[in-house]
Amino acid sequence: MTTDPRIGPPHIGSERDTLRAFLDYHRATLAMKCEGLGDDQLRERSMPPSTLSLLGLVRHMAEVERAWFRRVFEDGEAPMVWSDRIDFQAAYDASRSTRAEAFAAWEAEVENSRRIEREAASLDLVGHQPRWGEDVSLRMVMVHVLLEYGRHNGHADFLREGVDGTVGA
Repeated sequence: MTTDPRIGPPHIGSERDTLRAFLDYHRATLAMKCEGLGDDQLRERSMPPSTLSLLGLVRHMAEVERAWFRRVFEDGEAPMVWSDRIDFQAAYDASRSTRAEAFAAWEAEVENSRRIEREAASLDLVGHQPRWGEDVSLRMVMVHVLLEYGRHNGHADFLREGVDGTVGA
């Protein structure tokens, strides 16, 4: 991690532009934390018996993107990526996963999420969160996913430090 390719959010902007930029900033942060690492390094666990690893976080965030954008606004029955049931923990076990597999799934879900957000007329777009059985706005979804990235990027700092001794950005 020698360069920081992230673009910071605007200091002045609309609510939508700010949420979009913060979300992309945090997505870029997760990718940056994984930069330059091979499959074995990405699979290094935080500490046994935990299955948490950088690769597991990438897989988990693919599930989060799918659950909060695709399942809420397009297809409430869309299957999870790594679980036959709604089990977000299943994604954490990346013991047999590869960078290529995990990043392909994550990047596809991110692009789908971006498309859904771009096509929405406003942040007031309402979708149905099947796990909660309640309607939610695009605004709420974007804030929720942003908070998920913030929390998990904190884990990524710890995991990256364990792999190569770097300190979080």
